[in-house]
Amino acid sequence: MDLNAVCEKYGDAFLGQPANAVTSGAFVLAGVGILVAGRRIGTPRNVPVRDRHTLVFGLLVSGIGVGSFIQHGPNPDWQAYAHDLPLAAVLLFVAADAMSDLSERDLSPAWWLIPTTAMVPVVAAGATASTIVQSAMAATAIGLNLVRARLRPMSRRTLIAALATVATGALIGTLTDRTPLCQADSLIQGHAVWHVLAAAALWRLASAIGARRLPTSRAVPKATPSRVLFHGT
Repeated sequence: MDLNAVCEKYGDAFLGQPANAVTSGAFVLAGVGILVAGRRIGTPRNVPVRDRHTLVFGLLVSGIGVGSFIQHGPNPDWQAYAHDLPLAAVLLFVAADAMSDLSERDLSPAWWLIPTTAMVPVVAAGATASTIVQSAMAATAIGLNLVRARLRPMSRRTLIAALATVATGALIGTLTDRTPLCQADSLIQGHAVWHVLAAAALWRLASAIGARRLPTSRAVPKATPSRVLFHGT
């Protein structure tokens, strides 16, 4: 991400953009919350598919917070990699999870690990290239989860709530960063609000991560052949 596209003025202190740096912690809190919830569900010797997915998802969400703090805070030369790679990993993971549910089979981790690794030269090419690719990833993840919401009624409320929350955050961030509403010296920043709402959306989405429709032969009682059950919602 290009810091010039963010409204908050970058200063000389350790926290270059205080509001944006501090609110990056919302992702870490969300990630920890996801991990704690997943730990309560599973057991060390027999962890369901959903709980393994939740573990990875929680770590990736926390990674967004760490990378965002590095970029908006001390801003070292390698800040773009710290910020963009975890974000790309989460977008790809969410897309792969939705595809796994829709195809009714778990995709290999390579489905999100390999494209994330491929982001390294994209980030090196500059902020514009990285933003374009991440936008495509976000559109894919959102599109797949909209389809998932339509086809998976048991996960619909969770998915719609998460998507609505992140959309609200994106709108606020865009309006306050790129319009006359921008106040560069204010402690209240639209991008900071985006951080909080995006973190809340990912936390809300976690309850649908790893959810899969059970095979009809296992999930549907003979007396109610039209009933559809979900595991992990």
